[in-house]
Amino acid sequence: MDTDELSLFPRRAEAMAMEALTDTRVVVINGARQVGKSTLARAILRSVAGAGEIYLDQAAVRAAARQDPDGIVRHDGLLLIDEIQRVPDLLLSIKREVDADPRPGRFLLTGSARLLDLRDLPDALPGRTETIELWPLSQGELDRSADGFVDAAFRHGPDITIRRPRLRRSDYLDRALRGGYPEAVRRPSHRRRARFFESYISDLINRDVKQVSDIERPADMRRLLNVLCGRMGSLVVVDNIGQGLGLPRSTVKRYIDLLEVVYVIRRIPAWSSNVTTRAVVTPKLLVVDSGLGAHLAGFSPSRVADVTAPVGPLLENFVLGELARQLTWAEEPVRLYHYRDRDGVEVDGILERASGEVVGIEVKAAETVRADDFKGLRHLARRLGDRFVAGYVLYAGQESLPFGDRMRALPLAALWAATAIP
Repeated sequence: MDTDELSLFPRRAEAMAMEALTDTRVVVINGARQVGKSTLARAILRSVAGAGEIYLDQAAVRAAARQDPDGIVRHDGLLLIDEIQRVPDLLLSIKREVDADPRPGRFLLTGSARLLDLRDLPDALPGRTETIELWPLSQGELDRSADGFVDAAFRHGPDITIRRPRLRRSDYLDRALRGGYPEAVRRPSHRRRARFFESYISDLINRDVKQVSDIERPADMRRLLNVLCGRMGSLVVVDNIGQGLGLPRSTVKRYIDLLEVVYVIRRIPAWSSNVTTRAVVTPKLLVVDSGLGAHLAGFSPSRVADVTAPVGPLLENFVLGELARQLTWAEEPVRLYHYRDRDGVEVDGILERASGEVVGIEVKAAETVRADDFKGLRHLARRLGDRFVAGYVLYAGQESLPFGDRMRALPLAALWAATAIP
C-alpha cells in the first residue's frame, strides 16, 4: 500500500494516531501483515518535523538494534520503529527513554502481532502506551462513506435512517469475497486475489508465526486454518476440531492462540447477564478478513452465485468484521459479543456499552426478511427491558422496514451508510 493508495483509501486510524501522539509517550499501531501499517506510519511521520524512522525488516538494522538497543532508540523527536516484534527487547530501552523524558509523542511503533502476546516479551510499557488496531480496509474506507453504524445504533435505536442502497445479494457477496487487504483490493480479478491469499498464508505461517513461537509442523497449522475458515461464524469447540484433524487438543488450542496473536482470526466472546443465565460460554470464530476466509473455505464467484450455496456464515463473518472495525473508532467504548443459550436461541452479534445498553444484530443472506428472523432479538428484548436499545436484522435486500417494538430490518449497507448525526 503506497502513499497514493493511502490518499485513495484514507484510514480512520490516522486521525486517531495523531491525536494519541499529542498526549501519549508511545503509540502502537498493531494489526495483521499487509493492512498498511507501515504506509500509515510514514504518512504520520511526514506531518511531524524532525521525525526519525527505523525499519526492522532490514537485517543490518535488526543486528544493530540487538547490539546496541539503547543507542538505536535515542532520538530527540518522534521516532518510528517499524515491526517492533522482530526485536522485542527494544521495548526495555524505550521504557527507559520515556521514563527519563516523559514528553508525549516520543515513539510510534508498528507490529504484526499483539504486543502482550509476544514470546519472551519484556515489560510492555504499562501506562505509557496507546494501542490502535489497524484492521483490513472497512467498507466505509473503501467507499469513502460514513462507517458510523455502531454510534448511530445507540444514538437513534430503531429510528436509525440510511440512504437506500442499490446493492443486491450478489454485490454483498462480491464485497465479502474481495475482503479488505489493500493488495487484494487493487487486484483486478478473483484469480489474481487468490494468488495473493495463497502467498499471504504461506508467508504468514513460515515467517510471521515463527517470529512469535516455534511450531513443529507448519502443514498442520495450514490444515487447521482451512478448517477454521470452513467453520467461520460457528462456535470454537477445540475438542471437535482436534478430533476432526487428528491433532491433540493442546496443539489445536496453541495454534488457534497463535493465529489470533498474528491477527488472522478473532474469537468473539459469548455474552450473558444475570437475566440470561442459560447462555453458553463458548466463543464464536471470526476470520479477520472475509476475503481470506472465503478463499480458504473454497468460495469463488461461481460457487456463491449458486442460490443453494451456504453463504450465510460468510456474510455473517463479513458483518461481524465490519462491526469489529467500527469499534476501534466508536465514540464510546462498545464491546462485541455473540449470544446462544441451551434452548437454541441465538443472536449473531451483541453490542454492549459500558453502561449496560445492548444492541442486537442478526444477519440474513436473503433479499427478503420475515418476522421469525427476529426470534432471538425479541427473546433478548423481553429479558433486558429498557437496557435493550434496538434489534436489527441486516439482510441483502434494499428496504428499511419496521418489525415491531424496537425492531428493524436494514440493508447490510447500513453498516457503512448510517451516520450518527444528532
